[in-house]
Amino acid sequence: MRLLILGTGGMAAAHARNFAAIDGVTLVGGVDVVPERLAAFAAEHNLPRQFASLEDALAWGEFDAIANVTPDRIHYPTTMQAIAAGKHVFCEKPLATDAGKAMEMTEAIEAAGKVGMVNFTYRNSPALQKGRQMVLDGAVGAVRHVEASHLQSWLVGNAWGDWTSESKWLWRLSKKHGSNGALGDIGIHIVDFTSYGSGLDIAHVFGRLKTFDKAPGNKIGEYDLDANDSFTMNVDFSNGAIGTIQATRTAPGQLDQLRLRVYGDKGSLEIIYDTGKSTLRACIGEDVHTATWRDVAFDPVETNYQRFVAAVRAGKTQEPSFRRAANIQKVLDKALASDESHRDEAIV
Repeated sequence: MRLLILGTGGMAAAHARNFAAIDGVTLVGGVDVVPERLAAFAAEHNLPRQFASLEDALAWGEFDAIANVTPDRIHYPTTMQAIAAGKHVFCEKPLATDAGKAMEMTEAIEAAGKVGMVNFTYRNSPALQKGRQMVLDGAVGAVRHVEASHLQSWLVGNAWGDWTSESKWLWRLSKKHGSNGALGDIGIHIVDFTSYGSGLDIAHVFGRLKTFDKAPGNKIGEYDLDANDSFTMNVDFSNGAIGTIQATRTAPGQLDQLRLRVYGDKGSLEIIYDTGKSTLRACIGEDVHTATWRDVAFDPVETNYQRFVAAVRAGKTQEPSFRRAANIQKVLDKALASDESHRDEAIV
């Protein structure tokens, strides 16, 4: 499979490393509007061709698929171009900045018969995959209550860099730069993590968003710091269960932690991904009566990158698909609407 890397900042290096490590995958070129960044990226990852625009790359056309690692607001126009040119697409999350565009992209790639998948990176957690299967197999019985959180600390610590001076962080705080804040950036991850891990769809959401003062006038250079920094959601699931989902970038002591607890009428599971480390615990069977939690073993799983390559070779989309990402985006859109209306919003 011949792969083009579209966008060479941020997550692009992870895409290049992971795809290059898969047998039979060849990185044939890169695209970026910043020549210096593209040149450095091409040298680091041995890309034979460099393009200043997607149009130039498509005119050349000697590739099968695109890894779309552009900023959020650019996903829609570039992916639609790639689909029209008959290319498979592996897109960074979010698929689009609103559900309408995401569904349009979904319908376009399905109509074209091409593979479209989205990089929900935490699907790579073996604890999540094992825990979900246990839930689906009935280990906890009927799910009644769910609690989930995604905690990061880059607004209150420098372990990830200096957000006050680096554009790769500042754009995430600015609506005019295409950011939907913590909700759009990490909210999409924890909503997918929660829904996928519990095996349930979200039916209603009541959301609250908060933007904190972070600089004089809440502005640094060209960046207005007006995107949300924290959110909470109260949700109803399709089976009648209820739960809470929360996320923040202001959690000292947490570099990148996702935690999901699924409580059923026969037992409970706890799934944690913490800065690269996965753990899974369960309180099931007779342990319910003594509130005893035990670690659960799990096996390694394929990554999204590996699943995408397999899907292209088989000609059949695997999860996480464009359609899955569009449905998750509906939840985020409704959370935004709920924050404005102060009302519960149904996911339709």
